[in-house]
Amino acid sequence: MTGGLPVPRTPEGRAGLAAIRRDPARALIALDYDGTLAPIVADPRAARAQPGAASALRELSWLVGTLAVITGRPAEVAVELGGFAAVPGLVVLGHYGFEHWQDGVLTSRPSPPGVAAARTRLPEVLAHAGAPEGTWTEDKGHAVAVHTRRAADPAGALAHLAGPLAELAAATGLVVEPGRLVIELRPHGTDKGSALTALAAERNALAVLFAGDDLGDRAAFAAVRALRQAGHPIRYARLSRRASLEFMFGAIRSPDTESLSCLSWPDTDPFDPQLGIVMADARSVLSCHLIRIG
Repeated sequence: MTGGLPVPRTPEGRAGLAAIRRDPARALIALDYDGTLAPIVADPRAARAQPGAASALRELSWLVGTLAVITGRPAEVAVELGGFAAVPGLVVLGHYGFEHWQDGVLTSRPSPPGVAAARTRLPEVLAHAGAPEGTWTEDKGHAVAVHTRRAADPAGALAHLAGPLAELAAATGLVVEPGRLVIELRPHGTDKGSALTALAAERNALAVLFAGDDLGDRAAFAAVRALRQAGHPIRYARLSRRASLEFMFGAIRSPDTESLSCLSWPDTDPFDPQLGIVMADARSVLSCHLIRIG
């Protein structure tokens, strides 16, 4: 700890932080939505961003060159749930990069035909598999998802449906993406890693920070490792499952440090510190901060 702020434990983390501080205009900070900016809830339609999230992002938007949210949700849904419409310059990549939203303008690539085919066949597949009561589907436009969070045995229901859904994905040319009590069927080559890599190239970012919490974020973690090997100073963080923006970007800005700081959460879930994870103490899963940016 230096001056009350956490210090990256790894050389990669320290290099990434130094690069962000040195040239914030060429920095990219990208965040997952569900579980990172918003809590995980039983009904995804109710996943509002944590109190203070939008205001904290507004603070960040003036300090770094590119601020982004990368989500599997439709971009406009994430903007509405998060209250992000007034965050200047914020980029929201929806459907893992199929959609691009910025300053109220939405652009989208067309979905491959496999998504429509899977959407049509999904009810029959679930019925034939004997999907447990409480199983429900979500049409994401560029993907379809099956949730079991409301089932009596959510984990058991997900395991029961994994095989039939994998067969459906193979038959329609899609891939299976597991998450927290959800299985998503979506097109090949669409994940948070490819979205992050493309955005970093588009913005010519010299330093990248990504924060996420779930299985779907692993592709982004892999992407930052690849970017680091290509010469980009990188920092990334896997958030505790209890993470919330109320703590993460608590708009901790003091006159003496001019800092926005991410606090840390104790958690027993280990994460490889050699991959650049920034930790403040032995029990923390996340600790990242931006000091004197701008």
